[in-house]
Amino acid sequence: MRPADWHELSDSMQITLSRQALERAAETLAAHAELLAREMEGGALLDQGGPDALRLFAAVVRATNASTYGVAGNA
Repeated sequence: MRPADWHELSDSMQITLSRQALERAAETLAAHAELLAREMEGGALLDQGGPDALRLFAAVVRATNASTYGVAGNA
């Protein structure tokens, strides 16, 4: 879909597509959280606790998605 195509969609269609994208993003994050938990339980990753665990999670999400989606936009 080209950016111009987006603006040609009705408001309700834009909202529907946006919601679906957010749902997919949430499911992706949940899957990464589950993977991270399994890796910690299996001993592959140390459970660093609290903020460190969240930073580790953020790194996993960024590393996994960097090659999947590439860079969006062109600022």
